[in-house]
Amino acid sequence: MSSIHPTAIIEDGARIDPGVEVGPYCTIGPRVQLAAGVVLRPHVHLAGDTEIGADTRIFSFASIGEEPQDKKYQGTVTRLVIGERNEIREYVTIHPGTEEGGGVTTVGDDNLLMAGAHIAHDCRIGNHIVMSNTAQLAGHVVVEDYAVLSANILVHQHCRIGESSMLAGGGGAIQDLTPFTISVGAPARVVRVNQINLERRGYSSDEIKEVDQAFRTIFRSGLLPRDAFAQVGEQLPESELAERMVSFLEKSERGFARLR
Repeated sequence: MSSIHPTAIIEDGARIDPGVEVGPYCTIGPRVQLAAGVVLRPHVHLAGDTEIGADTRIFSFASIGEEPQDKKYQGTVTRLVIGERNEIREYVTIHPGTEEGGGVTTVGDDNLLMAGAHIAHDCRIGNHIVMSNTAQLAGHVVVEDYAVLSANILVHQHCRIGESSMLAGGGGAIQDLTPFTISVGAPARVVRVNQINLERRGYSSDEIKEVDQAFRTIFRSGLLPRDAFAQVGEQLPESELAERMVSFLEKSERGFARLR
C-alpha cells in the first residue's frame, strides 16, 4: 500500500500507485498521476495535469505543475509529463505547457535536476541530463540527451541545447549550442569538444577524433556554415556523430554559438 503521511493533502481525483511514498505536508492536486516507486519528501507541491513516472524522487519545497509564467496563458488545461527515475531536488520548479506552445512540457528519464533549477513552459527535456543548482530554462527550450547545464546558467527561450553539450557555470545561451561541445560565458561561446562526456558514453577514440575533425571544420576553418557543413559530409561520410552535429546545426532557427 501507499505510504502517505497523515498531514499530506491529496485532492479527490489524484491517481496514486500503491507503491508511492508521500511525506509530511505534501499537497497533490486532482489531476496528478504518480507511478510506482515515486517518493515525495516533505512539503512537495504537485499541481495541474501532471504525470510523474516510476521511481522518480522529488525533494522538499519543489513546486511541480503550477500555472506557466506566461502573460498569454488564460487558464487552458495543459500538461506536464515527467519520465522515470528522475531526481528533482529542493526548490525545483517545472511548469506545464501552453496552448500556443503545443500544450505540454516534457521531461525524460534519468535526469538530475539540482536545487533551485527551473524548467519553464513548453520545454522538452531529454534523458540523462544534469541541471545544476539554479540553472534556469526559459520557455520552449529543447535540451537533448546527456547535456550538462552547470550552476547559475540561463538559457533564452526557443534555444536548443545539443546532446552531450555542456554550458559552464554562470553562462548564458542566447543561441543553440552544438552537440558534443563545451561552451562558456554570457553570451555563450564554444571552446572545445566535450571529450569526457563522449568517453563516459562509451564512444571510441576514433569516433571522438571524428567529432574533433568536424568541430575544427565547422568552427576553425573560416568557411561559411553551409560550406563547412558540406565539407564535413565529404570528409566524414561514414561518421554518425558528425552527421548528427551537422543535422542539428542545419535546423537552427536562432543561429548557433560560435567559437570563443
